[in-house]
Amino acid sequence: SLAVHPRKLRELSALRASSSPGGRFLPAFCDALTPLFEVLRRSPASDRVARFAAAFASSSASAAADGTGFLEGFLRFLLVASAAAHRPARFRSCQIISEIIMQLPDDAEVSDEIWDEVIDAMKIRVQDKIPAIRVFSVRALSRFAIDEEDGGIIDIFLETLEKEQNAEVRKTIILSLPPSSATLESIIESTIDTSESVRRAAYSVLSTKFPLQSLSIKQRTTLLHRGLSDRSTSVKNECLRMLKEEWLVKHCGGDVITLLRFLDVETYELVGESVMGVLLKDGSVRVQDGQTIRQYFTANTEDAEQVSSIKLMEAEVALYWKVMCMHLQAEAQVKGSEAATTTGTEAAVYASEASDKNDLLDGVLPSTVAEFVDLVKAHLSAGPNYHFASRQLLLLGGMLDFSDSMNRKVASSFLYELLNRPLEHEVDEDGNQIAIGDGVSLGGDLQWAKAVSELAKKVHASIGEFEMVIATVVEELARPCRERTADFMQWMHCLAVTGLLLENTSTLRSLEGTAIRPSEVLQSLLLPAAKQKHVDVQRAALRCLCLFGLLENKPSTELVKQLRLSFINGPDLVSAMASKALIDLVSWHGPQELDQAIGTEPSDANYEKTQFAPVDISDLNDDDLNVGVLSILFSGFHKDDWEFSPEGDNHDNVPTILGEGFAKILLLSENYPSISADLHPVILAQLVRLYFLEESKELGRLKQCLSVFFLHYPSLSEKHKAS
Repeated sequence: SLAVHPRKLRELSALRASSSPGGRFLPAFCDALTPLFEVLRRSPASDRVARFAAAFASSSASAAADGTGFLEGFLRFLLVASAAAHRPARFRSCQIISEIIMQLPDDAEVSDEIWDEVIDAMKIRVQDKIPAIRVFSVRALSRFAIDEEDGGIIDIFLETLEKEQNAEVRKTIILSLPPSSATLESIIESTIDTSESVRRAAYSVLSTKFPLQSLSIKQRTTLLHRGLSDRSTSVKNECLRMLKEEWLVKHCGGDVITLLRFLDVETYELVGESVMGVLLKDGSVRVQDGQTIRQYFTANTEDAEQVSSIKLMEAEVALYWKVMCMHLQAEAQVKGSEAATTTGTEAAVYASEASDKNDLLDGVLPSTVAEFVDLVKAHLSAGPNYHFASRQLLLLGGMLDFSDSMNRKVASSFLYELLNRPLEHEVDEDGNQIAIGDGVSLGGDLQWAKAVSELAKKVHASIGEFEMVIATVVEELARPCRERTADFMQWMHCLAVTGLLLENTSTLRSLEGTAIRPSEVLQSLLLPAAKQKHVDVQRAALRCLCLFGLLENKPSTELVKQLRLSFINGPDLVSAMASKALIDLVSWHGPQELDQAIGTEPSDANYEKTQFAPVDISDLNDDDLNVGVLSILFSGFHKDDWEFSPEGDNHDNVPTILGEGFAKILLLSENYPSISADLHPVILAQLVRLYFLEESKELGRLKQCLSVFFLHYPSLSEKHKAS
């Protein structure tokens, strides 16, 4: 047993010391150990013997023990065994060599010649066909990789890691890699390994060997996004340990704001929110005494009058307070619900905890709605650098109390200003105006538009009141558009607010009693906007047409005609938006409804589309209404001159939209009885061709979508599997 190892090591060391150099001790020791190399299966007893032999050899190598000659002779004996044809002999020799090297004291004096022989032998064994032998060979080489000058061992590790099939070998390589720029990328890639143990090992190495400052912002956020969303609890815990113990405590001194600065939360907002969420849940971050949003209001005394000024927040601070307040509100709601579902002392405890959380939240938030409005306005006025902070602070409005009429009045006035706030734009060299942002959302930012709508819903509690307020603004902005006096930015602003209205409306009927009727929205605003010359105006109009069509009971003729026309004749960016709109309407209403709207297909409920009409969309004109919507969309696959940019997150290209759309139609084919089953193999064959096209290699989103589709589609039914 392990308990007697120390005593037996002392006895064996004394026996070796009593024998003469070059005497009978080494041969006798090797002979005594030889039966271990014949054992076919690993067992606890045989592993203890191997560790005992390695411990004796490494302890004999210290300068005080003067056993260098024994160690070198024993290593040569093991090297012979490592080249044997017998698998157990190779395994045991590599196991003992690795244990010796890992336990060897720093003052051991071993000739370079013997170490060169060991390194060469272990490099060969890294390619052994037995995984366990490869594991111990990698362990044996790991200590040499740290001090190596030419990088040969590291290169072998990286090459082996790339093609290694065994998870335990990959894990050992990851744990053996020294910290360097050459190894960092491979370790980061291992955080998405198929094996849980490899992913966990990768996070362990990253936390202990690579300081936070040595990683780029992209690498930090990628690691956190993968680790905190990993399906394995142990990997999540290892990532959390890295985040909390190494990054937060060791490198940031426990200051979560400093940590958020390392993550560039303006670019990687979701990662910042995730980090705050797990740290709050873990209890590593709490509201400190005296911490409050109110501390950003400072009072200055000028001419005997007290004037309040506002200190601007950094992006990280604004995100911190948004997530913190949402966390406190959620905790208060949970405790309140638990108090409501229990009785007696337990209910009183939960109610007290909920009250404490609510009191803490009230002490953190601005004291009045007017202060909240002033805070957001101050950041909006500070320019685009504080746009992110403005959006974070705007979301705090959902936690304020608007039951008081004065508070609602102040907030309503502020909302009116937000909705009428002009979109930011630039002017190019030719004097043309270019909208800043996505070009279709309020403020040029989808998240900003959502924040405004959430505040509006909170202030105007009933959905009818909310719709009336937004519709009034749309009516005001639409006047110059109807009169054809609107410039580019007026069109864009009006369409952005219209999109906000349509996104938050349940039915078109609810708009009948507002300042602008649905028919006016379609005829006087959206259809004329879709015919404007500017591409951005057309894209924004087509998005609104799609939202409008989704709210209709049956798609209107003019709407479907305009979307067809934009897909056929529009520039590539316009065609992409039109194809997205048509795919959404086909998915919602069904292809037969769209074709009936323009008189292409009969209204027979039992009608089935059995084939796609052969059509070249380049030859179609405005009057070709005898070709169905699905046939036109399918013909888009055969147009080979679509332009797109695969860089960044730009997925607005027709091939990707059509590929995703038709894959969705196949997956939900039971919902579309008008599409004959005979067309399913045709669509499937086209998706396969699209996946293997040379041009599709750069379309990462499309490749990922179709990869998942091809795995999922056959499992839905036997018919799918047969096709």
